[in-house]
Amino acid sequence: MRIVAGTHRSRLIKSPKDDSIRPTSDKVRLAVFNMLQSRDAVVDAIVLDAFCGSGALGLEALSQGAAHVTFWDKSPASLSLTRENIAALGFAGQCDSALVNSATVKENPKPEEQFTLVFLDPPYHKGLVEKAVQKLIAGRWTNDQTLYVIETAASEKIDLSLRILQEKTYGETKVKIAFLLT
Repeated sequence: MRIVAGTHRSRLIKSPKDDSIRPTSDKVRLAVFNMLQSRDAVVDAIVLDAFCGSGALGLEALSQGAAHVTFWDKSPASLSLTRENIAALGFAGQCDSALVNSATVKENPKPEEQFTLVFLDPPYHKGLVEKAVQKLIAGRWTNDQTLYVIETAASEKIDLSLRILQEKTYGETKVKIAFLLT
């Protein structure tokens, strides 16, 4: 895997040695970030890469101008891999990371600090997108201006209180860009 655009374009990102993580492909990441850049949603964004896996989505956001990225994963191995990638790319000063289950996250201790862009790319077919969105909203991690990028299996149906702005399918992967319904 590699960073597809921005200041770190073509830099390699470590990926897992097994299939415990399903990283977003370079092709899909490029398409997602093209959609986001057309909405001016990346530069200076405060980003959450929930279910971060290797950290590819958050690292791409940093390369393309995000101000700060928070990486969450409930897997210590995934978080370790993400931290290796952060260090290798020199982004430590613009990131924080924590062992957090995004589907059960508690209330934001600093509700005045909310994410402007959230990447949700959990394991497929487990109902984790809905749980994470509910917890992020209820815990005041996000607000009605937050943009969500949701990656699911193409066949997966999700039921959200979000307004879908754009939806694209890339092979077995479906990407939705959405806002909270107000």
